[in-house]
Amino acid sequence: MAFIRFVIFGGGVGILAALAVALLAGAMPWALANVIVTAASTALCTELHVRYTFRKGRGAGWREHWQSAGSAGAAYLVTSGAMGILHLVQPAAGSVTEQLVYLGASGLAGAGRFVVLRLYVFATRSARPLRRQGASAVPVQLAA
Repeated sequence: MAFIRFVIFGGGVGILAALAVALLAGAMPWALANVIVTAASTALCTELHVRYTFRKGRGAGWREHWQSAGSAGAAYLVTSGAMGILHLVQPAAGSVTEQLVYLGASGLAGAGRFVVLRLYVFATRSARPLRRQGASAVPVQLAA
């Protein structure tokens, strides 16, 4: 059920973000427009996800915003990379093609973000992947 809520909130904000990027890209370089929209939409999505997707019953803290921003940074690289490849392959791509590529890349990046948010950012301590208690890193030397 959390994934459905993630798709609804993240997808809804993602569609608005795609429109905002298209509008801003008329006044500035596309990559800059994407940075601005990614930052704003990430902050909004983090709040929506902590409150409604993962039902924490509170607002997001700074740690969650920073961790979510890290996963959004990876999503930014995916969307920018997809758009860069599109413009290399088809320099005069129309706005419909750009939107399809952007939304497709955003969808793929979003699925990855869901996993990161669920397992690390918004997980309770007991639900996070287990680490051995008291284990320390010991360097291993290979015989020469």
